[in-house]
Amino acid sequence: MNPVSLAASFKDQYHHTPMIVRAPGRINLIGEHTDYNNGFVMPAAIDKHFLFAVAANNTNQFNIQAVDLHETISFSLDELKAGHHWSNYLMGVIDGMARRGKKIEGVDVLFTSNIPAGAGLSSSAALCSGFGFALNELFRYNLSRLELALIAQESEHRFVGAQVGIMDMYASLFSRTGSVMLLDCRSYTHEYLPFQFGNFELLLVDTKVKHSLASSAYNNRRQACEEGVKIIKQNRPEVQSLRDVDETVLQIFKPSMTEEVFRRCNYVVKEIDRTRQAAHHLKKNDLTAVGKLMYETHRGLSSEYEVSCPESDWVVTTARETGVTGARQMGGGFGGCVLCLLSISVKNIFIEKVKAKYFAQFEKEPDFYSIELSEGVALV
Repeated sequence: MNPVSLAASFKDQYHHTPMIVRAPGRINLIGEHTDYNNGFVMPAAIDKHFLFAVAANNTNQFNIQAVDLHETISFSLDELKAGHHWSNYLMGVIDGMARRGKKIEGVDVLFTSNIPAGAGLSSSAALCSGFGFALNELFRYNLSRLELALIAQESEHRFVGAQVGIMDMYASLFSRTGSVMLLDCRSYTHEYLPFQFGNFELLLVDTKVKHSLASSAYNNRRQACEEGVKIIKQNRPEVQSLRDVDETVLQIFKPSMTEEVFRRCNYVVKEIDRTRQAAHHLKKNDLTAVGKLMYETHRGLSSEYEVSCPESDWVVTTARETGVTGARQMGGGFGGCVLCLLSISVKNIFIEKVKAKYFAQFEKEPDFYSIELSEGVALV
């Protein structure tokens, strides 16, 4: 559904003219599971997004319709609650604004999305960021984009139970067309790095393995990192996060850690360094070197952080065998998409090879999305 048809549907249903907001999903070129460890990440918004039609209704009711799901929910400010329904994310945004002293008023909302659900493209962050941006514009709350990102993050923490980092919301709100961001998740500052594609493309392979970041597996990874920091901090109180640790220091404290905690921390420390290296290579437009780092990241995600799956591992192996420049599991893990950096000459060969063999191996049909780098959340 495009903005014009969404606005027309809204007018038919609610009899007034809405504000239209577009909120994109995101990829992350490299820097996975480093955001909640105060490290660096390299995200970018993409040309798959939510569209919101929103208008004040002069009541205390929130009437919200998910067009694609054929679901409508209505609630008031005193009915906000935690849960795992899409409405709980929006309730969390409303709660975050109320806790910042904003006068919350009722709205009517229609929203639609072309972000594949469960594909690791941060649909939940786009949902929260777009809704928060719409309320901020509609009622002139004058919240900054950083404050909106923090509200969206808090929504996932408090109302859904997923202890996610800041990257996804930040990417949805701050991205710039044609660039990735080197985001410092400790200082909440970023640098735009122009991505000069030349003969290269970014391709997503959707494994069709659905994941849920609210699952205990994701939060367990975060707890393992925190346990590692706690052990190091006993002797090095200046260490606040794995951002403050290098491989040499980590080896010193390895005997004090369980094997699992060490492996989790070792992956993160190396991934923070890989992200710095990738930024250096991007500035020189050396995409071949970036691709090698992506393969290294996948190896770490699979064997050390253990957030890959057989389907993603198979796609990455097939990518390497076909001459794809770089490939890795993307997002929180446990399924979703594999991100591939590849030359245009290899693209069709790779797609046909995956199509020919993936179903026989896993009895699923993968999807393929060629993507472009997009602007962050904006009025349409």
